[in-house]
Amino acid sequence: MDFSLRSRDYVEYIKRAYELIHSRGDYITELDSATGDGDHWTNLNMGFESLVQQAERLEEMELSEQFREIGRIMMSVIGGSSGILYGSAYIAASKTLEGKEKIGEETLYEVLLSMRDAIISRGQAKEGDKTMIDSLAPAVKKYKECLDRQEDAELLCEKVKKAAEEGAENTKKMEAVRGRASYQADRGLGHLDPGAVTMSYQLVTLMDFAAEKSREK
Repeated sequence: MDFSLRSRDYVEYIKRAYELIHSRGDYITELDSATGDGDHWTNLNMGFESLVQQAERLEEMELSEQFREIGRIMMSVIGGSSGILYGSAYIAASKTLEGKEKIGEETLYEVLLSMRDAIISRGQAKEGDKTMIDSLAPAVKKYKECLDRQEDAELLCEKVKKAAEEGAENTKKMEAVRGRASYQADRGLGHLDPGAVTMSYQLVTLMDFAAEKSREK
């Protein structure tokens, strides 16, 4: 059974993602302090908190407008490179939603694909560089495989979620190419990338929510 996410649904997902990210503050800060500035969670949490504070306004927008606004908020509130990358991702995704009233299986793939491509283009990072891409790219790849096989929505969501989690976990075995970790003697080897971990939180929350919506139909 397919799922269908409308503007109000996507705002509900944002709220759930915020709750998870907010609850993992100490853990993410510890990860980031080992390889970076230690401020990744603070910045990302601030961005999602701002989105939640503006939830009523966002849920009244059409999807394309909503994604553009989410991108603008993230770009203005989240400090460092994360704000630029997330902002660029959402603004790019908004273009795939022009004229659409809901996000179904195919459309969500297009959204995630456009986000991945925007982050790669803006950040000049690729899979294996020990960044958020290492969670997002495997998830997008697995999503396409599931679509091609015409797998059930709940199974698709579970597989994409697992790919995101495994992608984040795999960053422990990678050497950083960008960011402060790349200047360390071990280039962050043996440490999880906090950006990949928080990206996996978002993808896990989104896939769980999509699966939940599919069961409602």
